[in-house]
Parts: sequence; structure tokens; C-alpha cells
Amino acid sequence: MDYKEEDHHNRFRVLMFPWLAHGHISPFLELAIKLTQRNFYIYFCSTPINLSSIKQQLTHHHETTTILFNPSLIQLIDLHLPSLPNLPPHYHTTKSLPPHLMSTLKKALDLSTPSFSNLLSTINPDLLIYDFIQPWAPTAASRLNIPAIQFLSTGAAFFSFFLHLLENPAVKFPFPSIYLTDYEERRVSQIMSYSDGLKDRDRLIQSINRSSNIVLIKTFREIEGNYIDYLSSSVGKEFVPVGPLVHEPPDFDNQMKKFSEWLVKKEKSSVVFVSFGSEYFMSKEEVEEIAYGLELSKVNFIWVIRFPEEEDNMRKISLHEVLPEGFMERVGVKGMVVEGWAPQAKILVNCKIGGFVSHCGWSSVMESMKFGVPVIAMPMHLDQPLNARLVVELGLGVEVQRGGDGGCRFEREEVAKVIKEVVMEKEGEEVRRRAREISEKMREKGEEEIDVLVEKLEQLCKKKKEHYLV
Repeated sequence: MDYKEEDHHNRFRVLMFPWLAHGHISPFLELAIKLTQRNFYIYFCSTPINLSSIKQQLTHHHETTTILFNPSLIQLIDLHLPSLPNLPPHYHTTKSLPPHLMSTLKKALDLSTPSFSNLLSTINPDLLIYDFIQPWAPTAASRLNIPAIQFLSTGAAFFSFFLHLLENPAVKFPFPSIYLTDYEERRVSQIMSYSDGLKDRDRLIQSINRSSNIVLIKTFREIEGNYIDYLSSSVGKEFVPVGPLVHEPPDFDNQMKKFSEWLVKKEKSSVVFVSFGSEYFMSKEEVEEIAYGLELSKVNFIWVIRFPEEEDNMRKISLHEVLPEGFMERVGVKGMVVEGWAPQAKILVNCKIGGFVSHCGWSSVMESMKFGVPVIAMPMHLDQPLNARLVVELGLGVEVQRGGDGGCRFEREEVAKVIKEVVMEKEGEEVRRRAREISEKMREKGEEEIDVLVEKLEQLCKKKKEHYLV
């Protein structure tokens, strides 16, 4: 295997190893790009199915961005997972992975430990940056005297709450605006405790404990300073914010053509963008309530709906089967429904967008802040409810409250009410102003966090080099 020594002999060499999910790979990749603009050469390790899409992202980034970026400073490294029943290579990613195979994917990744150790030994990087699923990665690095640090692609509010829940369940969390409802707490508990191997909660704690002195986290001090300090104090390691890691989209490219042609006919800030991320599939009931909510709000919208890919002989669901009968005819030119994918950042940055109906995945929250778009929060699972509470605490959005028995269902009237408030009504003026204000602050501060981070990473890399010179 050729590792192109001539391309990076004067740079610090970093191996980056994210979990196999887009929501983790994307911030790792954005961080990799920023580090190559300093004095680093990056080896980016993932499965072949993920690397094929990463290669496309890097090419597109290089062709469309105005920022100086040399893609040859990022080398993609294949990690081949062992073959397991029901887990062919196209499932070596969380994208379109059937939910019942998630624990199998984690097991396959765990079984790849020897292969990863061989890669580490061959590459011998100056530093390993790893994710929370694979606590064995820093252990393998330590055997080779390679410093390793964890990078959390979640927010500090979520992570501090979750860590508190694990370690002090009987003690009230000291920040009352961040909380889970009983329904949400039951769901999080079920997800984090279920596994046919190492539980996620154990993976997380072990990964934190094995990080060398510092832990990186995708946030910035202006919005989460209290939570960053609380984490550093609780864990006994410095949590270092790396900024929002949001890719600035180009003014125009072919991916935006049909959306731009539709948006040009709308008034400024009159459209809501509706998307629930790349890995959450809504039930038919959820789709119906959102559809009726949009219709009742009378607001213009672009709505992205995703369905699981076909598995075995199962027929893929189609849009017309889940949307209410006559929905598209009734909303007419006010609505655009897209199946599968849309260029989210490029749409959000458009001046016609006045609100973002979002599941509050952390990357989506960062994008809404960067582009000054107020949030209509509809969290579904995992970290999303806590991210939504932070959005509300910061005054950047309003949460759609669940109703029904046990507070577990979104209802159309509430969806419509919050959309109208945030986008159209006087009550939403402060939220709209606050969203613009945070966006301006983010642009003004530039690369502050990355500059601080680079100093800390260089210190770790120098220690490793000094070890071999002794």
C-alpha cells in the first residue's frame, strides 16, 4: 500500500476514524479539510461503501468551494469489515441500514480490530482522532505510542446531560432548560441499553476515558460555554470546541437548479424547509400530521421525505401512498415535495427560506445557526430532543409539543401553529432576530476555534515525534 510519503513528510500525519454514519463522517470530513489548510496530512479511514461517497464529496467540495483546499492532502483508507450473515458490504454503513441490523454492524466493526491495528502499525500516524463507538481504537494506538483523542460530533448540552444521566441518575441536572420528557427518557434508555455486544453507554464512557488529556466537541463557546465547562469539570479532561464545521455552499450549482427555479417566485423569508435528516424514516402517521400541519399553516414549503431502500422482496413505499389524498392538489404552487435527498445547506442559505422544520440533528442545528434560519423543532429520537431544548433556550426556534396519550404524537394543529408563529406572526419576530444575530456572530469570529485546536494537536504530535527521537 502506497502512503505517498513524499506528499506529507513535512506535515503532521493524523488518522481520522469516524463511526460509519453520515452524521459522524460529515463533521470528521469538515474537520479534516480544515486541518489540511494548516500543517496536517490526513488519513481518513472508513468502509469502502462510505469512502465511495466521501470521494465524491471531496471532489465536489474542491470544485465548488472558494476556500483553498488540496484534496491530495486527504488519503482515503479502506477498512474491510468481516463478513457476517445478513450484512453484505453495501450495509457496512448506517445509510439505508435496516434498524434491526444496527447491532450487527457494530459487532462487525468490533471484529475489525485486528485489521485496524494493522493499518495503525503500517501508517504509524502522529495522532489518532476517533469516535465514540470504537473504544478499542485508542487502546490499539496506545500500544504503538500513538496519542489518541476522541472527537464528539454532538453538542455539549446533550452530552453533558447524557453523561449526568449515566453517572448521577438520582441527581437533578443543573441546567433546567435541558430535559427529557418521560416518553423521550424511555426511548433513550431503550436505545442505549440494547445491544448484543458492548452497550453504547459503555462504549461512550470507555472512549472518553481513553482520550489523551483532551476531548474535541463540535460546538462553539458562545452558545454552549456553560455546558463545555461543566463537561470539563465533570470528566477531568479539557473539552475543546472545534466550531460548527458547516460547509459554506457555493452560490449556485446544478443540484440547486430545480429548487432555485421554484424559490425565485416566492417572497423573501416566506418558505419553510422541511427535513428530518438522512437516517430517520417517518411513519405514515407522522407524514400525515406534518402534511396537514403544512396545509393548515398556508406557508410555502419544500419538504424532503425519505423511505427505507428495498430489502429482499419488500416493495419500496411511494410518496402517493403516505401523503393524504389530494394533498398536492390542495397546496398547489405553495408546496414542493421531494423524495430522497435535497441540497440542504444550499437551500437553507437562500434568502427565500424563513424557517426550518427540523428533527434537530446536531449538524442541522449548526447549519440553521450558520445561515440564520429560525427552527421549528420536531425532534424524533437520540440527541434530538435535547438539541431542540438548546435551540429554544438560545431563542433560535420554537418546539412543536407532542400531544396524545403519553405525549408521544405530533398533531397537525400544533405543527401549523408553530410554523405560522416562527415564519409569519409578530410573536416570532424575536426568534427571527435572534437567528440573524447568531449567524452574524458566527461569521465574525471565523476560524477562532480551529486556531486554538491546531496548537493543541501540534503539541500532541510533537510529543509523539520526540518519543521516537529519544
